[in-house]
Amino acid sequence: MKRRVAREIAVQSLYQIQMNEATPQEAVQIAIHEAENDNETELNFSGDKIDPLYIIELVEGTYSNKVRIDELLEEYLKGWAMDRLSRIDREVLRLAVYEMLYRDDVPPKVVVNEAIDLAKHYGTEESGKFVNGVLGKMIKEVEDLKGKVIPS
Repeated sequence: MKRRVAREIAVQSLYQIQMNEATPQEAVQIAIHEAENDNETELNFSGDKIDPLYIIELVEGTYSNKVRIDELLEEYLKGWAMDRLSRIDREVLRLAVYEMLYRDDVPPKVVVNEAIDLAKHYGTEESGKFVNGVLGKMIKEVEDLKGKVIPS
């Protein structure tokens, strides 16, 4: 399974949690079921079996660090508040920040590019530019930010 597909399902799962108060596990199960059966969002997983483990790691990690991630995002949302963002933009940003700051398995530039693509696909016309602006500022300080969220 491609990480791109995993990220798409992770964003859908985070959205599910926000809308339906589902647990991360339940949300991932629902999103995978929908992808494998209905695939209304037209995920391109080439018929591969979707492995939930990586997706669950992303969703649980993002969800469990949400408060700290939101605090960091607030610093970079010039003139915006988290509760004013669209739900999709908010979840795309949260997932990207989690991957950039709490994981070392994907280069930050890749995370930002994937987040922009997700925002364009699921958000509004302006979502890609908005996500790029916020994460573009963060990526310049990613190493310092990692030190703030993950004590040495």
